[in-house]
Amino acid sequence: MQPFTPHSLPIESLDYRLLLPLVGQANAELARYDGLLQGIPNPAVMLSPLTTQEAVLSSRIEGTQATVDDVLEHEAGLLKEGEKGLDIQEISNYRKALFAAREHLADYPIRLGFILELHRILLSSVRGENKTPGEFRRTQNWIGSYGCKIEQASFVPPNPLQLMDYLQAWESYTVSDDIDFLIQAAVMHAQFELIHPFNDGNGRIGRILIPLFLYQKSVLSQPMFYLSEYLERHRDAYYAHLKEISANNDWNGWISFFLQAVTTQAKQNSERVIAIKNLYDEMKQRIQASTRSQYTVHLLDAIFSKPIFRTTDLAEQLNAEFGIHEKTMPKLIRQLRAAGILQELKPASGNRPATLCFPQLVNLAEGRQVL
Repeated sequence: MQPFTPHSLPIESLDYRLLLPLVGQANAELARYDGLLQGIPNPAVMLSPLTTQEAVLSSRIEGTQATVDDVLEHEAGLLKEGEKGLDIQEISNYRKALFAAREHLADYPIRLGFILELHRILLSSVRGENKTPGEFRRTQNWIGSYGCKIEQASFVPPNPLQLMDYLQAWESYTVSDDIDFLIQAAVMHAQFELIHPFNDGNGRIGRILIPLFLYQKSVLSQPMFYLSEYLERHRDAYYAHLKEISANNDWNGWISFFLQAVTTQAKQNSERVIAIKNLYDEMKQRIQASTRSQYTVHLLDAIFSKPIFRTTDLAEQLNAEFGIHEKTMPKLIRQLRAAGILQELKPASGNRPATLCFPQLVNLAEGRQVL
């Protein structure tokens, strides 16, 4: 099989009679979601569980098995070992890459050097660290069943000698304007996956780029629109549509699938944002009623940003950020536990502090009852 030759951008001869109705639906749902996003005073804190969920689901597409609560428990000191521990390291790296991307895009556009830095973060100290993190590939790779030869591959990415030409053309496309930003996002993501510029981590980097691109184009007020829930649920169709581009030049099928993903995911994300905001407002009143504390909002933000935690970690965080004396915390925590807001996962033992959780938020992030 010969290496794939990426199509020139922008893509010509798209079927706009097919695509534009889907564009209208997707843009409407995305605008509704972004309106909700703009109504949240501190989205990075309140929507922190959704960021963790995106890291979990995008990594799951690549084969990891850890869940949101696994990640949160691990980070709270309830360490997971073996394969699950390795999965969690990959997920944590994905989330770090998302955070780094948000900071970068506040001042700079998407560039190839920035993507290399995201890749370095993604593959730091994980199973792919021997696959040249932070570097574009210099060898020919291919996709197929485990151990297959290139002649048996289902897809062979472009020749590494031509890689930079294709990547530079892709970069130029991301800073230009196409007929519609959602169509452009679909093309941007697919072209990146087909160029396949890394030895490992291509899918995860490509999915990180979707909300970053929409934020760069001012479609989103925050780079916080995550598609991996839909893509993980429709994984076979996701890969099949990407393969159809290389096999049969079927860009219309891929873009239609992508626009349907945006429409469906935007609706679900809107519902989740409303549920999280309602939970935040409810907890603000309950914490104030339970504690009569001047630190209500600080406590609330802390348990939203980290809904599974060790009591000493929470005390240290609030002391460092807001000067709340650590001796104040035991009483506040007792009051929150008595009110049923916090729940004990692991009791204190000797010098080891108790591990607590905020179950309503964890369950909301997982989309099911886990705590």
